[in-house]
Amino acid sequence: MELRNLAIIAHVDHGKTTLVDQLLRQAGTFRANQQVAERAMDSNDLERERGITILAKCTSVVWKDVRLNIVDTPGHADFGGEVERIMSMVDGCVVLVDAAEGPMPQTKFVTMKALAAGLRPIVVINKVDRPDARATDVHNEVFDLFSILGATEEQLDFPTLFASGRSGWAATSLDAPRVDLAPLFDLIVDYVPPPRRDLDKPFSMLVTMLDADPYLGRVLTGRVHTGRAKVNMAIKAMTRDGALIEDARATKLLAFRGLERVPVDEVEAGDLIAIAGLTKATVADTLCDPSIATPIPATPIDPPTLSMTFSINDSPLAGREGSKVQSRVIRERLLREVEGNVAIRVQMTADADAFEVSGRGELQLGVLVETMRREGFELSISRPRVIFKSDPQTGQRLEPIEEALVDVDDAYVGVVVEKISQRKGELVDMRPSGGGKTRVVFHVPTRGLIGYHGEFLTDTRGTGIMSRIFHGYAPWKGNIEGRRNGVLISNGDGDAVTYALWYLEERGWLMIDAGTRVYAGMIIGEHSRENDLEVNPLRAKQLTNFRASGKDDAVKLTPPRILTLEQAIAYIGDDELVEVTPKSIRLRKRLLDTHERKKASRSAEAG
Repeated sequence: MELRNLAIIAHVDHGKTTLVDQLLRQAGTFRANQQVAERAMDSNDLERERGITILAKCTSVVWKDVRLNIVDTPGHADFGGEVERIMSMVDGCVVLVDAAEGPMPQTKFVTMKALAAGLRPIVVINKVDRPDARATDVHNEVFDLFSILGATEEQLDFPTLFASGRSGWAATSLDAPRVDLAPLFDLIVDYVPPPRRDLDKPFSMLVTMLDADPYLGRVLTGRVHTGRAKVNMAIKAMTRDGALIEDARATKLLAFRGLERVPVDEVEAGDLIAIAGLTKATVADTLCDPSIATPIPATPIDPPTLSMTFSINDSPLAGREGSKVQSRVIRERLLREVEGNVAIRVQMTADADAFEVSGRGELQLGVLVETMRREGFELSISRPRVIFKSDPQTGQRLEPIEEALVDVDDAYVGVVVEKISQRKGELVDMRPSGGGKTRVVFHVPTRGLIGYHGEFLTDTRGTGIMSRIFHGYAPWKGNIEGRRNGVLISNGDGDAVTYALWYLEERGWLMIDAGTRVYAGMIIGEHSRENDLEVNPLRAKQLTNFRASGKDDAVKLTPPRILTLEQAIAYIGDDELVEVTPKSIRLRKRLLDTHERKKASRSAEAG
């Protein structure tokens, strides 16, 4: 059977996974009466809830006797490391662009990698049925983007389709009939070149994705470059530099059929497959016949830019809501995550109950915490810290910088530029993007963007869109002012009382409601001033012998501001922790005892 290997590239939320759903349906992958979840490619709960693709996934459909292997790539910058390597698996790509928003940073980032890999893109302008669609302008913007990214004449001569992924149709022009996705299928078959199939050479493949299976162990996915492989064949794994990692046997060969991975006896050059039986090989390694000595060239794995400390939950409420609380169980879970996620690194610390976990961004680390929380873990999480490097020549301290692209209403440009400048961001580009909006590009230190997204949405009344991508390392930009206000700290253990909280409202805003279980050292709100304040949320109203009119009126509390996991992680200071359990997210001081905190603050001032 003929093959076509292609990737679908799009910015987060431009409709990529929905389009793949429709391709699967219209190619007859699902039975007529089969119940299939919406966005079938987003297989884990977090992907469905957040509406983002976190893990790259392969699927395949058959159209007119041609097998199309489709890779659905992540659209969010924190998961962009997978995207570069996926380009080595495919021979073509579909660039999906929203008809209203146009090309966004992630489109730019991934398309740049695709063009550099020599792929000839097919452009699909999606969501053309949106009321604010501007398909013709977006088509011109895509052309401009390709030319800026150094596309060749051949790459600039790209075919374009107009589509609605949700409605399941594609058309060659805005006036053409809107029936189904047949024009897209036919264009892929005609335009994407078939893979080069060198069947006479020994077997070799490059690992581009890794996941851990409870039954098969490490499962390595990639494209077979040369030759054939059979089940139980002897193979070896090599690093990018050609060093031997391990000798093994291919205990299981899996091919992608629809949404399933199906065991097969033999695979051959050009196909996308998964292989089990290796214990040490990882992404960017070459799997091959023992006779091969030279590895396949590969892109190195991007370095992590943020780290957080995961430690056991040692608060007075520990162990009440979760079943997995011991450091040994947490350590095993983190090491299992490293097996299936190349972007995460785990290091042991001097404290046996704490682990240093590094990743590419707040979202990626937040997704890991949320996943563990749902599995029944209780954890204490520190504030994210950026990972600095030093310049090998000058010894200068370097920090990670991100490119942030902001689409915002003209009225809010001033406040966004001011806030990002306070966070040591540099304005790189600013231009009107039509419809009363302005597009601004900044280069901002990663640490400056920690916790900024919520503030950004408040400043722009929820209308702004901010996308970010790792840009590179640059000399340290100096101190960035953190949270200005102190916090309200509970001085006792028990259930918060309405009467006490009512009196505390004038001191600042609260994060808890009446009846919430609190403990000494737990943060229950934000102080209206710069210093931390210890308060008593347990004080009940004293009974009196008199009853005066108005004395017992019902007390009404302002609804508390409940922080989400990401907001809590971004909110805390260096001396604070987020206590995460399956049912609760609490903020607390690292040192719960008030005397210990005073002692630590005195020694910090003296130091």
